[in-house]
Amino acid sequence: MSLSDADYHAKAHALLARIEAQIDAWLEADVADIDAHRTGGLLELTLPGGSKIVINTQPPLQEIWLAARAGGYHCRWDGQHWIDREGQEFFALLSRCASEQAGIALTFAH
Repeated sequence: MSLSDADYHAKAHALLARIEAQIDAWLEADVADIDAHRTGGLLELTLPGGSKIVINTQPPLQEIWLAARAGGYHCRWDGQHWIDREGQEFFALLSRCASEQAGIALTFAH
């Protein structure tokens, strides 16, 4: 599904903001010590143990990219969710990758 540029940017910004809000809530509740650093459309997460997950917007392709130890994922908006080429939902992927890398169960909700 193709979005207007404005819709893509709004949805991508909301996704990054949701991730940052979840991390802030975990820090406040002392659940997980994850450092989030955002530069424009790139969000870098440093997890306990020092591993990283990078989430990057790709406006020309209207995709969200997720890079983690488990691999790289390219997600497109399907009208309801960000879905990768294998049919996996973005927040399920992020939750799985973050949990594996942090060594604790972490669930990012959409």
